[in-house]
Amino acid sequence: MAEGLRFELLGPLRALRGGDEVPLGPPRQQAVLAVLLLQEGRPMSYDALVSAVWGGEPPSHARNLAQKYVSGLRRAFAAAGGGGSSPELVWTGSGYRIENAGIDDLAERRTLLREALSARESGDLRRAGALARQAEELWRGEFAEGLAGPYLDGERRRWAEKRLMVLETRLEGDLELGRYRECVHELARQVARHPLRERLVGLSMLALYRCGRPAEALAAYEEARRRLMDERGAEPGPALRELHARIVRQDPSLLPESALAS
Repeated sequence: MAEGLRFELLGPLRALRGGDEVPLGPPRQQAVLAVLLLQEGRPMSYDALVSAVWGGEPPSHARNLAQKYVSGLRRAFAAAGGGGSSPELVWTGSGYRIENAGIDDLAERRTLLREALSARESGDLRRAGALARQAEELWRGEFAEGLAGPYLDGERRRWAEKRLMVLETRLEGDLELGRYRECVHELARQVARHPLRERLVGLSMLALYRCGRPAEALAAYEEARRRLMDERGAEPGPALRELHARIVRQDPSLLPESALAS
């Protein structure tokens, strides 16, 4: 919403008006706000809100605390100004609901990724990659970083997975465009950060192979295999094993068309 508060959750929660950050109170109060924002306009009962913020064993006065934090958020919204475009935290009879508010960076991310998918489906990999990078740049840290509670912990894990999937798809597109030399170092960093992520390992192996470094690609597989055995007691999945076998036999289809023509 152009004239209202801008809310962001791709990193620490923040509210902005005209580029200025609006104070939102203590962390637990911010957690209440984040949980309510994630309902996207749906009402949330007291019990559900308490469970989301405090878990299965809330303090005996959690209900009073929830009321206190709701009041604090209402004061914060009022202090931010903005008239009719300001968020409103209302009681519907069945629960609390936030009106005139959305999670703006999430909405922008969705739009960018929708456009990236459309570009990819139409064969415009360069535009798809550029849009995916713009979506990645919206992240300022972990989802709802620093805010505690079982609901937000679950959302944080879910969004970390979504973030990785987008990154992998973007890197896969870069490899399809022949940017394997540029991808090698980024993939090495990502594998170091997510050593059990088989799709990242496979992309790293492919980038190394296309850079003329097949021995390093095979070594990357053996290292990943050892990690998987140590951590999970399991061999790599079929996709990674197949890629390894294709590299061993130097499958010509692994190389880009330009290399095959030279």
